[in-house]
Amino acid sequence: MTGSPCGHRFLLSVIEYALWLYHRFPLSQRAVQELLHERGIHVSHETLRPWNIKFAPLLTEELRHREPRRGSRWHLDEVHVKVGGVTHWLWRAVDEYGSVLDILLQEHRDTEAAISFFTHLLREHNVPEVIQTDKLWSYGAAIRELPVLHTVEHIQVISTARCNNLVEQSHRPTRQQERAQLGFKRRPRTQEFLALHARTSNLHRQTRTATPAPLRRTNQTAALRLWREAMQQAA
Repeated sequence: MTGSPCGHRFLLSVIEYALWLYHRFPLSQRAVQELLHERGIHVSHETLRPWNIKFAPLLTEELRHREPRRGSRWHLDEVHVKVGGVTHWLWRAVDEYGSVLDILLQEHRDTEAAISFFTHLLREHNVPEVIQTDKLWSYGAAIRELPVLHTVEHIQVISTARCNNLVEQSHRPTRQQERAQLGFKRRPRTQEFLALHARTSNLHRQTRTATPAPLRRTNQTAALRLWREAMQQAA
């Protein structure tokens, strides 16, 4: 197979398709290898790893720049994940429509970690009108520490009452990916993978089966076109 303009042995279209499979569906690298093999493309699962290392951060940024402006109501939650056998906390924020604003993998679940996450969010998004969280005290303490958030309405809900269901449901694909990969191994790679996974989920949110078939196909076509555009720029 002839080389690609980006300096790889495989065509950019092959790399693009392999990464799309890996981040769109809960697949292991070996499963992606088999799917490519069925289409006559012979790629080792070991080859997929450097593709991810190189393109995941670039694709994440390209997709983020293409996202529409998000809502003004933030739903925040954190879930524990094992990375290399060590418990970490994945902090996640979504807007009122269920689109992921951002994620941040951290070792702790305290005020300092909450401040880091808010700071991370505010670099890319306007100050929200409402912040909805569970009753973790670190959120309230972090909001008090950040003057820019003093005028924001802070609503605390009980997690077991499913009042923060938007963001809690957003954690489910992460669990599916975690199972497919037999756990996460390294923190930097996990952050990069989950960041792109979140952007890919946003890209395909309107392709769900609840929409009429013609609209769903139109949305799928638009999502795939944006993915290819992002990949072209990342390369």
